Amino acid sequence: MIIVVYVPMAKRDQKPVYINDDLFGSTFRRNHEGDYRCTRLQVKTMFRDQAENTMDMEILDDVPMEDLNYETVQGYRNRHRTLKPGHPFERLNDAEYLRSIGAAAISREDKELHPTAAGMLMFGDEYNIVRHFPEYFLDYREMLDPTIRWTDRIQSSSGDWSGNLCDFYFIVYNKISLDIKTPFALQGGDRIEDTPVHKALREALANCLINADYYGTRGVVIKKEPRRIIFENPGYIRTGKIQMRKGGESDPRNKSLMKMFNLINIGERSGSGVPNIFNTWEDAHWKEPTIEERFAPDRTILTLEFIKKQTIKTSDNVVKIYKYLLQSGETATKDIADVLGLSAQRTRAILATMDDIEVIGANRNRKYRVKKSLDKK
Repeated sequence: MIIVVYVPMAKRDQKPVYINDDLFGSTFRRNHEGDYRCTRLQVKTMFRDQAENTMDMEILDDVPMEDLNYETVQGYRNRHRTLKPGHPFERLNDAEYLRSIGAAAISREDKELHPTAAGMLMFGDEYNIVRHFPEYFLDYREMLDPTIRWTDRIQSSSGDWSGNLCDFYFIVYNKISLDIKTPFALQGGDRIEDTPVHKALREALANCLINADYYGTRGVVIKKEPRRIIFENPGYIRTGKIQMRKGGESDPRNKSLMKMFNLINIGERSGSGVPNIFNTWEDAHWKEPTIEERFAPDRTILTLEFIKKQTIKTSDNVVKIYKYLLQSGETATKDIADVLGLSAQRTRAILATMDDIEVIGANRNRKYRVKKSLDKK
């Protein structure tokens, strides 16, 4: 007899879960292996996540509006103006505009306008951002040549660009979307340069930046490899991995950042962004994306691979054929096809790609075996 007890994940406002009245010493969290004791940093993160007002809404009372990067603000405004001509915010001056999008707010301390944490993250300069978020770090790594450690790298701390989220997003998106094929299509006489894959990449990148815990360690890391892109951000998944995959429930860690990205048509507010990514990969017949949560420190990792499912299946079948022939010796196509559950035609196609297999006989008498030099090994 097996008794199964389902214990649902504690809600955000119920965390942290601790025992013996020892908040920092006896807070526990369950992963797939069992319960483990949380670090002090993890406990503080849970407390920050309890509030309905997300941490990026905080008003930075000691920061003047002049600390925001004027060029980034204007670049953002130009995009907003182009995408949504005639928007009510278009006529506002910069100060009123930043207040309207959540990048600035009136302080209760001096009744003056100051940047919010979201405004600083989105439009500030890196050397100002780290004064408020000491662990803040953005890192793009391009590793397309195995003989070179980095074929390209962008870091927020390099000092040769602003280092803020807005500029990072557009720099990185242009790099990760560079190799995506765009079919020739017209709409209203204009060529459409967008595809579902482009939209999925925008969603994945925005989701990574919007849900990052900027007080967390190791920062945001985006890795572009020959056949995959990896998005890593500090912080656990607030809705849980299962709900994130399922969609329909939006609970961003940084609501103001989400609003700013949404205003320029980036990101889904309904919680459908991640399911749309999975659907796009399914439609392209690529290997299903993976979502991984790591703890101590908390990190969320989304991996998108540009590998056809048929390629993965073929690789598995190659291994099965090799093992079967080692055990059986010379074998006819039909027998191999029966083991794989494939047609004889498809089986012959796979066998033709295997350099370590040799053919004995011809036509109806044809059989296959592992090359003798390899069999002896």
